[in-house]
Amino acid sequence: MSMIRPAGRLLAAASLLSLAVPAAAQMAQGSAADARPAPQADSVDPSLPTQLPRTAVPHRYSIQVVPNAEALTFGGAVRIALDIVKPTDTLVLNAADLAIDGATLYGADGKPHRAKAVLDAGAQTASFDFGETLPTGAYYLDIPYTGKINTQANGLFALDYKDPDGTQRRGLFTQFEAPDARRFVPSWDEPDYKAVFDLTATVPSDQMPLSNMPIKASEDVGNGMSKVTFGTTPPMSSYLLFFGLGDFERIHREAGGTDVGIVMSKGKADQGQYALDAASAILPFYNDYFGTPYPLPKLDNIAGPGQSQFFGAMENWGAIFTFERILLNDPTITSEGNRQSIFSVAAHEMAHQWFGDLVTMAWWDDLWLNEGFASWMENKTTATLHPEWNADIDRVSAREAAMGLDSYAATHPIVQKIRTVEQTNQAFDTITYSKGEAVIAMLEGYAGAEVWRKGVQDYIKAHQYQNTRTDDLWNAVEAAGATDLTRIAHQFTLQPGVPLIQVTDAQCTGGNTLVTLRQSEFSSDRRAEVTANPQSWNVPVNAATAGGALVRAVTEGPSTQMTVPGCGPLLLNAGQTGYYRSLYQAPQLATLAQNFASLQPIDQYGLLNDNIALAYTGYQPLAPALDLTAAIPSDANPKVLGEGLGTWSGLYGMFDGEPGVQAQIGKLIQTQYAPELDRIGFAVRDGEAAGETLLRPALISVLGSTGLESVKAERVRLLGELSKNSTALDGPLKTTWLSLIARDADAADWDTLHQLAQNAGGYTERSALYGALGGVKDPALAQKALDLAITDEPGATIGASIISAVAANNPELALDFALAHPVEIDRIVDNSAQSRFVARIAQGSDDPATIDKLDAYAKANLGEEARKPVDQTISIIKARLDRRQRIMDQTRQWLAANAG
Repeated sequence: MSMIRPAGRLLAAASLLSLAVPAAAQMAQGSAADARPAPQADSVDPSLPTQLPRTAVPHRYSIQVVPNAEALTFGGAVRIALDIVKPTDTLVLNAADLAIDGATLYGADGKPHRAKAVLDAGAQTASFDFGETLPTGAYYLDIPYTGKINTQANGLFALDYKDPDGTQRRGLFTQFEAPDARRFVPSWDEPDYKAVFDLTATVPSDQMPLSNMPIKASEDVGNGMSKVTFGTTPPMSSYLLFFGLGDFERIHREAGGTDVGIVMSKGKADQGQYALDAASAILPFYNDYFGTPYPLPKLDNIAGPGQSQFFGAMENWGAIFTFERILLNDPTITSEGNRQSIFSVAAHEMAHQWFGDLVTMAWWDDLWLNEGFASWMENKTTATLHPEWNADIDRVSAREAAMGLDSYAATHPIVQKIRTVEQTNQAFDTITYSKGEAVIAMLEGYAGAEVWRKGVQDYIKAHQYQNTRTDDLWNAVEAAGATDLTRIAHQFTLQPGVPLIQVTDAQCTGGNTLVTLRQSEFSSDRRAEVTANPQSWNVPVNAATAGGALVRAVTEGPSTQMTVPGCGPLLLNAGQTGYYRSLYQAPQLATLAQNFASLQPIDQYGLLNDNIALAYTGYQPLAPALDLTAAIPSDANPKVLGEGLGTWSGLYGMFDGEPGVQAQIGKLIQTQYAPELDRIGFAVRDGEAAGETLLRPALISVLGSTGLESVKAERVRLLGELSKNSTALDGPLKTTWLSLIARDADAADWDTLHQLAQNAGGYTERSALYGALGGVKDPALAQKALDLAITDEPGATIGASIISAVAANNPELALDFALAHPVEIDRIVDNSAQSRFVARIAQGSDDPATIDKLDAYAKANLGEEARKPVDQTISIIKARLDRRQRIMDQTRQWLAANAG
């Protein structure tokens, strides 16, 4: 879609674009008179992996950019102050999708050394051969270039949207993590090459330009254009640079000594207030926790009207970018879950301002050091500032997602070997984020909260503006008092897998419970193999009896004894900070089920998840796990109720081809959960607990799928209202009802939703409506949604989400479509996510043929080093097919024994 602009401005932009190429030469004219930087020591660690020769180190980038938003092109010029640290005749930088003719190098004598550029698209490099050996010392390198503005979130990219009045707009943003700064500027685009950045942009005068630092100067250059220069950044890695431009407005306030702002498209300031309140509370908390104040003069969070299949937000230093559906609080569509996500995502990205930006991992092997820590800090902050949200249970939920992947042979360690661009992109996964978070939570528990915090503070002070490796953090925490932490940390970060702690004996003696623990390994696809030859960990184990004090021990070898005060029901992993599965003997588990209501909500949640996982993988029968699920009291924590609801819902879907058994499960669900929906009602009540607001959508969705008459009647009523009034569903349940209406839609219903999607104004609403079209169960209508996804109608960033929505109910259909349309998939999926997209949409398949299709796709399109996501999906499908009949048989047995 094009953006309408006055003709005069377009001419001005085109003229400036033509001048951008010689801009570097103009900068170079004064180079002999410029104060030359003193040679600096090589700050890059030569032992680190690299895709570039270690011949030069940049210290400062002075970038000029002239974007032409309508033409989706930009002109650029960069002067790089660098040191040549080894004599060389060639300089090699990263560059991708840039047109570069040559470069000019200036030494201390001001003499120009010119070179032509040789571009290698596969290696994403630009090489400059100067035809002579260049001695070590300080230099300037001037490079003029041009580039393209993408329509997916890679490099400099455009997002199209409509103003509230319907005017078509286009905003520009950048996304450089992991290796995409090279699409914006030729650079040493690796994290250890930290440098300072000066950015100047020539832009329309009536638009708002944004970068990491505030604007330092602005000059009117005529024809409605301005030349804007931003302040110099601190030393930082190239992937943290940001540039944005558009018809924006900014709301802001001072918090923690910093100008904190939310930037969004004009007319949406009210929707940004909630995020501003969140950021204003989070920043002082972080200043205090980290012991090092946020160092930049401003911290913006910038809303983008689109989405990505790769990421939701990005921690650019001082200029966080977040897609508006998880930044803006729109009362017409934002659910309670989305509101809480606004806070937690902001907490995650703001944690990165210290862990990732101020201190950065030296290479992508240690990406988890950024993401795992930010995920942990996000949860800690949410739990501290919003205890009513029960974020501790969300931490356990994230741990469960990690264990679900980590228990397959196709997993990987937290610290993993990264050597290619594709491996870097694939490293942003559940292991990096959620296992990283879980292991940090366990290690904090082992060290003690205050020792852990002191270690973190010392680590940041010692390494600010520098790069680190994982052991730098362990060393700091050990020095703060956490004896032997590194040994435990290495076991959980350098080897993959999930420990299994089994209670083999528990006896009451003298008012204490004497426990023998046997350590093994939990696996979803190699149970016999890992039982015979398990990996070994020193596992920090917390245990308690009902009403007794919590005690801690670290396992040593295959068998460990503990003495636990009291003689009540024994609970392992009390508080759920451990990263392991807990396997009880049948009588012990039965006692826990009988006393389930007396457990803390977080332990109820962990116990449910442990036992469902152990039953599904064959470590124990399914019946005890279902007994626990049935024992959830009606007044349980809403997140515990939701977990039980999810278990029954999964079994209900498994029996889709057996209506008799499905009806039994449906009746059970309705008996246990319909009274809760009746109690809280369909509409959000003033003053109700946030947990109830969060539970309501799940109740409506699952009870609706079982055919509960009250939900069916409300669905019919709302669909009738929607056909007459497009705002009939406005409110926090809008996406819930849209999904339910779409799931069971007939052709007429689908057409109604399609028309609403075509007429939708705001991006979030538009995205929700088009996504709902893909969530239909009817295969014929799902095919219509797939055909629609690759047209221009939904918009550049929505099409892929339609295909993902189809995969929820029709995974084989979505997979076959994606495999048949590779060119179209490449166009609508950002390149950082393409290798994972196909694997993800196939993950719900129960068709054995899917395994062969995925393997053939990987062999034809992916190298061995890049097929990890496909191999993981294949493992998940195989395991699900292997256990399906056993789970169904045991479910029938449980239903027969518990009828009524």
